[in-house]
Amino acid sequence: MRVVGGEFRGRRLKTCEGPGYRPATHKVREAVFSMLQARGVEWAGARVVDMFAGSGSLGIECLSRGADEAWFVEKGRKAADLIRSNLKDLGVPAGKYKVLAKDLFTVLSRSPEAPFDLGFIDPPYGKGLLVPALEKALESGWFAEGAFILAEVEAQIQAPAEGPLSELELVTDREYGQTRILLWRN
Repeated sequence: MRVVGGEFRGRRLKTCEGPGYRPATHKVREAVFSMLQARGVEWAGARVVDMFAGSGSLGIECLSRGADEAWFVEKGRKAADLIRSNLKDLGVPAGKYKVLAKDLFTVLSRSPEAPFDLGFIDPPYGKGLLVPALEKALESGWFAEGAFILAEVEAQIQAPAEGPLSELELVTDREYGQTRILLWRN
């Protein structure tokens, strides 16, 4: 897998293999960042959180495009080590990222140092984790007002619109093969 755009464009990323890991395809990452760019995301100064981060490709794309800081939350120790390795190989300064090798719900039980401007959530397919993770993140103040939240889920999943999620504005709902991309604004 290669970085799609920005400073690290074309650089190779190591990816995770095994059950539950499915790195975002080049086509999907291109579409995601095109959507964000079209909606005026300002990379300079942005704080980003990549939940269920896997190889960290989405957060790394943001750093490549100029985000100030990215947090990567990945429970799998091997995957978290891979994210650190990818960041080191790219030469990303240690102060620009934080890799949390912890269960996402444990991390979301506390408020962050400051809310994030952009959040990615790419839960393992078939586990029903999208809604509980989003609700917990919103409840704990993980997203700034006006923040974008992007989910990559199975194509058959519909955008949830009940409970705390009804306060989010759904701006995009697109299918790419077996993947659905949902983009909300807080």
